[in-house]
Amino acid sequence: MAFVQRESAPREDCPTPIRRAVMKQGWYDLAYIHFRYDPEAVAKILPDGIDVDMHDGSAWVGLIPFSMRGIGIPHLPSIPYLGSFPEVNVRTYVVRDGVPGVWFCSLDINRLLPTIAARTTYQLPYCFGRANNERIGDELHTSVSRRWPRGEAHTDIRIRIGDTIQKPSSLEVFLSARWGLYSRTRSGRLRYAPVQHPRWPLQRAELISLDDSLIEAAGLPSPVGDAHVMFSTGVPVRVGRPHSLGPK
Repeated sequence: MAFVQRESAPREDCPTPIRRAVMKQGWYDLAYIHFRYDPEAVAKILPDGIDVDMHDGSAWVGLIPFSMRGIGIPHLPSIPYLGSFPEVNVRTYVVRDGVPGVWFCSLDINRLLPTIAARTTYQLPYCFGRANNERIGDELHTSVSRRWPRGEAHTDIRIRIGDTIQKPSSLEVFLSARWGLYSRTRSGRLRYAPVQHPRWPLQRAELISLDDSLIEAAGLPSPVGDAHVMFSTGVPVRVGRPHSLGPK
């Protein structure tokens, strides 16, 4: 396991458009709540073959609530009911052979069938329970109470939304502009799936309150220090076909 402090600036725009997407979806009313972590602590929860992607000498762990909308196959109508739901994911940032991406520690939603489908087809650690994500004026209110399959875990988040970020810092781009995700099959093989969407519209935000055990349930220490918080009204997303990665 290596810790990678990349020399080049993170890409704010999608570097390689997806020719043939296998899925469309939208990520809306989204908050980025991030904590600085010791890279060693993050490395312990990652599989062999991917490295911790660092910024400013630290790993970063995100608690990301949003409203998923309009899941479907490109050029066809979106899936009613089952294709739209609140989600909160715990994620961190990784890199393999110079290609940065997201590693999901958990993804909590309130739809059982999509939970089972995502765990079966993409081998992503989706979890089922009660979940809500609602924008009320200049605040975002989010809650999760997990039921299955990882035992009891919860979060309750309140943020206040602020002004537009006209020019994101390198850290803000690093935390938000990710153009692919890594996952691991049941046989232990790594896979990578590209994603494409417009540039994130970002706004400043602040935590009003946070009561969370999802991060600890992912096998990470409790976060220490102030959170870095942003908000986005969201973007439409295209997801490419995942492909297997060979031995490193």
